[in-house]
Amino acid sequence: MTENSLQKPDYPELARQIKAWARELGFADARIGRAGLPPEAEQKLNAWLAAGHHGEMDYMARHGALRVKPAELVPGTLSVISLRMHYWPQARDSAEVLADGGKAYLSRYALGRDYHKVLRNRLQALADRIKREIGDFGYRVFTDSAPVAEVALAAQAGLGWRGKHTLLLTKNEGSLFFLGEVFTDLPLPEDEAEDGHCGRCTRCIDVCPTAAIVAPYTVDARRCISYLTIELKRAIPEEMRPLIGNRVYGCDDCQLFCPWNRFAVDTQETDFAVRHGLDDVSLLELFAWSETEFKEKMAGSPIYRIGYHKWLSNLAVGLGNAPTTPEVVAGLRARLDFPDEMVAEPVRWALSRHGVLV
Repeated sequence: MTENSLQKPDYPELARQIKAWARELGFADARIGRAGLPPEAEQKLNAWLAAGHHGEMDYMARHGALRVKPAELVPGTLSVISLRMHYWPQARDSAEVLADGGKAYLSRYALGRDYHKVLRNRLQALADRIKREIGDFGYRVFTDSAPVAEVALAAQAGLGWRGKHTLLLTKNEGSLFFLGEVFTDLPLPEDEAEDGHCGRCTRCIDVCPTAAIVAPYTVDARRCISYLTIELKRAIPEEMRPLIGNRVYGCDDCQLFCPWNRFAVDTQETDFAVRHGLDDVSLLELFAWSETEFKEKMAGSPIYRIGYHKWLSNLAVGLGNAPTTPEVVAGLRARLDFPDEMVAEPVRWALSRHGVLV
């Protein structure tokens, strides 16, 4: 980082201004924390990795220590500005889609444009605004794109508390938001952490379709539908497939049933609005897309990143769990000879679920 240009700035006033500018840029809230987490954070991370809960996300093990040491990830970091932005769109009721086995359920954060680009641009705009006020200073912006312990840093800064589903929660606005950070060499005053308010509630643990929340505050990614449908670079393991239901990209169940999300706020960001009717679309319609259609319609979407073959593979699993109809069987048969086994094998599995031997 570069040495900032201020001699004796009014850092408390600057912190107040930063929070105001963040709201002007569309963030719901911004808080400031120190550039480091307590030793137990690294201990917990190491225990989680040692248990294999990260699955095949090898990058988490490679960069584990950096996640809890911002000043090592970005030398010179003194403060971390943590921010959140609402993403919940105006969409068809999630419970209705989940109850309709012929529909495709896509995590609601992914129905619009890729949040990485949206948040990164806003975070950069905030950094630019700070620079206009004080001159050059050292910083780096992040949003789910580097080894950063986002939730832990946000909780430490008082942006919310870590729920038993491991996501950040707030009393007034639930958990349906994205997180972003600005690592900076400015010695800004720190906000106080907030106490947790989950109490004895275990709703998120109880409703998880795959029992992925193996203990309060601990998720085994190998069982998590978001991991299985997004991060896993191969077909969903057969033993997990019946539990997936029609969730073909991500899962929102632990948030949908969280009592605090009664207070969740709909997004005002047009970039997160539903595109291509993805909030209410059949599995068969998506399964029939050509690769060209997938690339055209998913351009600029977080879904694009999993690729066409993983997309079809997930949809085949969803169709295997769908009600048996001639249309479902015909749609699956049409993909029997797909050249990639990541697709062809789940298709055979799905057909067997409908009593069709191939």
